[in-house]
Amino acid sequence: MKFSRRAEAVSPFYAMEFGKHAAALEAQGHHVVKLNLGEPDFGAPPAFLREVRRISDGRPLPYTGALGLDDLRRAIAGFTTEHFGARVAPERVVVTTGASAALLLSCAALIDPGDEVLVADPSYPCNRRFAESFGGRVRLLETSPATRFQLDAQTVADRWRPETRGVMVATPSNPTGTSLPHTELVELCGTVSERGGWRIVDEIYLGLADDGPDGPPRSVAADDPGAIVINSFSKYFGMTGWRLGWAIVPEAMIPVAERLAQNYYICPPTPSQVAALTCFEPETLAVAEDRRAQFRARRRLVLDGLERIGLDVPVRPDGAFYVYLDVSGTGLTSSEFCETALAQAHVALTPGKDFGDAGAERFVRLSYAASEEDLALAIDRLGDLMNRI
Repeated sequence: MKFSRRAEAVSPFYAMEFGKHAAALEAQGHHVVKLNLGEPDFGAPPAFLREVRRISDGRPLPYTGALGLDDLRRAIAGFTTEHFGARVAPERVVVTTGASAALLLSCAALIDPGDEVLVADPSYPCNRRFAESFGGRVRLLETSPATRFQLDAQTVADRWRPETRGVMVATPSNPTGTSLPHTELVELCGTVSERGGWRIVDEIYLGLADDGPDGPPRSVAADDPGAIVINSFSKYFGMTGWRLGWAIVPEAMIPVAERLAQNYYICPPTPSQVAALTCFEPETLAVAEDRRAQFRARRRLVLDGLERIGLDVPVRPDGAFYVYLDVSGTGLTSSEFCETALAQAHVALTPGKDFGDAGAERFVRLSYAASEEDLALAIDRLGDLMNRI
């Protein structure tokens, strides 16, 4: 069987690869602390699960419209206004099968073969895979601790070329957990807009971002109606396996997104959509905010622990649930460190090569989406490993 060049060019997703190795160790009877995946350990909110049980009574759950349930689109628009300071018309909300499908639709709508797309290095690998799948040529722009591993307007302006068509930005970022200040994000988007470019802004961790000097996290949709803004129920609401996300798109893109969704996957899962209406009720929002506070406590535990055992974090994260740590002082590459940590300390991490080229063999991502008990155990195990290296 001959596979496409596109399929052959896709590298493994190393976070998942280390997960497979961790599962093999567990099958041998070892306890592995899995800090390789960004999956909250809380599970879906109680009200959501109650609603799932209620509607699982044999009633028909037919296809919805391709853009999602109207009631859910209105609820998401209201949430975006109340929590992220962006007044958005419900018609601009596209409910999708996870944030991945929102990225799929966006890239399909915007990218032609040969178009250049600017992306930060490091960044979440699947985002650029979507761009490449539609023939886009992704150009990774190196970032550093000095810019909190984020792109800025000047860098984009300096690196823009005639063939450049758009920029993909994530704030807060996976893998670094760092955010781009809102004013700087708006400036970056303005720079792209002035050049006739599109901008996809991944905000799936915005609900888990720290408050800034100007108050709570604010969506770029508040200041750039031309941006495509991606969000998800997976992180803030902890609903990873229910595969539900959304995009806020410009008015002109609504019919395009609808046609693409009709053809790619018909509609998002109906049970998930119906039950997700409970996410915007006071009970669930209180649960989500409590979990947000717990993530901040876990971050303090991890940062204090890493400092104690001598692992450097060059930029303290301010959102999501990731720490990007520098292991170069150990004398090991990030891949060697992750392999050694898994084999000897039974702690699963993700090497930097998952996220780009810059610092790929220097940095390691740690996800603190696990329990405080597991995080403390992981720090102790890594501390013992550091004493042996």
